[in-house]
Amino acid sequence: MKKFHCDCCGLCCRHINRSNLLTDFDRGDGVCKFLDASTNLCTIYSDRPDCCNVERGYQKYFADRYTEEEYLRLNYDACAKLKAESFDNR
Repeated sequence: MKKFHCDCCGLCCRHINRSNLLTDFDRGDGVCKFLDASTNLCTIYSDRPDCCNVERGYQKYFADRYTEEEYLRLNYDACAKLKAESFDNR
């Protein structure tokens, strides 16, 4: 699978309430309990669950629904939407 290129902005980890796969990680306000807010990095990155890894998540949850290209595009589109919403709310 092609690699998903993340710029580590942290926005996806600040809006995990938008995904049913991530409810166990929500600290109660839509933010992942493993996000370090000062760095925007995951504190369990090397051991993060499959649902937080685009490549492994694709294989485990979405390979039967999308091609790799479609899945990556959907992830990039969701990322761009979060960034646009964040910019609009400034």
